[in-house]
Formats: sequence, C-alpha cells, structure tokens
Amino acid sequence: MFNQILRYAKRSLNRSAEGALDSAYQSALKIKNIENEHFEGKKIIFDNGNYSERVFDYFQSELASNLKNIDVKLTQFKTSRYFQNFFNQNRSDAAEYEQSIVLEKLNFIDNISNKYSQPSEIQLKKVSNLSFADQKSGAKISLEEAERMETVSDKTSVLPRSLLRTLNKIKREINPESKETEEEILSSFRKSKYKTAVSVKFLLLLIIIPILVHNVSKITLGKIFVDPYFSRHEQVLFINQDLQEEALEELRIFEENLALKSLLGLTSKLSEEDKELKIQEKAQELAQSYRRQSANAIKNIFSDIFAFISFALILVYSKREVQILKSFIDELIYGLSDSAKAFLIILFTDMFVGFHSPHGWEVILEGVARHFGLPENRDFNFLFIATFPVILDTILKYWIFRYLNRISPSAVATYKNMNE
Repeated sequence: MFNQILRYAKRSLNRSAEGALDSAYQSALKIKNIENEHFEGKKIIFDNGNYSERVFDYFQSELASNLKNIDVKLTQFKTSRYFQNFFNQNRSDAAEYEQSIVLEKLNFIDNISNKYSQPSEIQLKKVSNLSFADQKSGAKISLEEAERMETVSDKTSVLPRSLLRTLNKIKREINPESKETEEEILSSFRKSKYKTAVSVKFLLLLIIIPILVHNVSKITLGKIFVDPYFSRHEQVLFINQDLQEEALEELRIFEENLALKSLLGLTSKLSEEDKELKIQEKAQELAQSYRRQSANAIKNIFSDIFAFISFALILVYSKREVQILKSFIDELIYGLSDSAKAFLIILFTDMFVGFHSPHGWEVILEGVARHFGLPENRDFNFLFIATFPVILDTILKYWIFRYLNRISPSAVATYKNMNE
C-alpha cells in the first residue's frame, strides 16, 4: 500500500516538473519568436522596432505575460524537483539523459528572461502611456532596486518628514535647471503603481496558496492515512482527556434531560430498557462525533505543517516581492494621518495588551489547543497571558519611541492626547 502511494507520488511530481518546465520553455520560445520576427532578433524595446505605441503595447503585454508565466512555472518546477530529488536517491543513465535535456531548456529560458530582468533607460523614456502592460515591463522593479528601496522608516531625521517633504518639493519646482521633473514624476508614478499591483497580488498569493495547500493536504492525508487508521482502531475515540470529559458531560446532560422531560410529562414515561437504549444511541452518536474531532485534529497538525512550508517557500523564492511588499506596507502605515495612526495604536493596544485582553487571549489559546487536539493547560495559559502581552506592549512602546517619535512627532502627540 505504501509503495503504491510512493510510486504514485513520484509519477505526479515527475509530471508536474515536466509540465512546468515545458510551459516555461514554450513561453521563452514565444519571446524568442517575437524578437526574431518583429525586432530583428534583438531585445523587445521601442528603438529596436518600427512600430506605433499601440502596436508596441501589444508586444509589451505579450512579453510581460510570458515572463510572468516563466516565473510561476519555474517556481513550480523547483518545488516539484526538490521533492522529486528527495524521493529519487539513485540516478540511472536515463535520469542523466533527462537531466541534460532539463539543463538545455533552463539555459535557454535563462538567456531569454535575463534580458528583461532590469528595465532599460530606452524603455522608460520611450513608453509614455500608463497601461498595465507598461507597468510590468517598462516600470518593472528588479531585486537589487527593491533591496535598495528606501522606505519611510529609513527616512528618519531631526526635522519632521512633512516639513522636509515640503521643502524638497519647493526646491524641485523652483529649480530652473530641473528639466526632467515631469519625466521623474511619470517614472515615480509608474513604479508606485507597479509596486501597489505587485504587493496586492503577493499578499493574495501568501493567503490563498497556504489555504489551498492546507485543504488539499488535509483531504489527501485524511483519505490515505488518518481515516483508515481510525476505521481499523474503533477503540480510539479521544486523543486527550478533555475531549473524553466533554463527551461524558454531554451524555450526563442528555440523561438528565430525559429524566426531566419524563417527570414533567412532556414525554411518555420510559421503561428502564427504553431509557438505556436511548442513552446507548446518544453514546454512539457522541463516539462518532468525537472520533471525527480527534481525526480532524491530527489532520490539522500535518496540513498546517505543509501550509507553513508552502508559505516559507513563497517567501524564499520571492525576495524581490518581499522587499516591494515591505516598502508598500511601510509607506501605507506611515502615510496615514496623525489621528488615524493614533486611533490604530490605541485600538491595537486595547485589544491585545489592554485591560480586557486576557479574555481574548484565553479564547485564542483554547481555540489553538482544540485545533491541534491538545489538552488545555491552565498553568500555561496563565503564564502566557502574564508574559506575552507585556512583551508586545514593550515592543510597541519601543517602536513609538525609536521610529514614530522621529518620523511623525505630531502623531505621537495626538496619541498621547487621545489616550489621556
């Protein structure tokens, strides 16, 4: 049984890796065909072709679409290949031949995609419209640019940011030697729009992919391992003492309800045999319910591990997107008004480190314990509630003192006035 599952997993990983690499290779071929047929075998930029802006926009959209497909498929190929190499320890001659084909395709893909890893000056100067395809090609931000990207939190100084920003704006506008102000504004707008699009897509990716991996792995592991195990071991009902006590409490309440309804005349008086039969039916119902809860808790443990691995892999293989997202969130937070900053700080502190926060942390800890099928530990809960909110409060106060107080002192003053 296990060998069959292992062979099926190997075949699935092999098909996934081959399909992803072939799709990326076909996209690279499409880019190469566009270069050969329309740009004399050169890079797809405005000066290498004799086309209008609308026609060039079409080629740019095709280029951006194929480059995006290459990025996605290569990530899928790397992931499948990693698990494939984990299963296949011994290499045969056929595997060596297959590896040579893979290397040829990867070299071809790299030769094509590396041409467009950074935007050229010609693209930024010639493409004047603000179409979405333009954002993905002409205004594309490379990993090096993303790492050098100066966020709002980096722009700390003695004077407030608002005053410095106003002085710099006046200086640029009255400077007679500034001939590229309009072009700089357009370029800044393109990068800002591209950064917003990439950040939103990456956030959705960070949320959707782990959820999909969690659900798929939960269903798969349940059907292959967990459900068959509980079917073969019917005596396994509870994975911790708390679940057993809950089941006994429910059964006791059911028995008392039967007696109460019989005494009040709401139901006909039951004989001892009928009463015992109803209690037995309720016990069987509770047994099935808590067996499902126990199986579901075990599934959650493994599916959460796979979801966390997928989340980590996305972060590892998306360094450029992580830097862009960090800059986007940084500017979004520090770009709020002073009253909005103060409101969010007060809301966060009252919810997680305030007077009523222990009740919320108790609910969260109980939910986590039930999710993983762990017995509730009151001592651990009290220790956690006594330490973790204090650590959060200390970090928040340090952030206010270290960063917010220098970047936006008026927001700190507003926060103190609202909090008094």
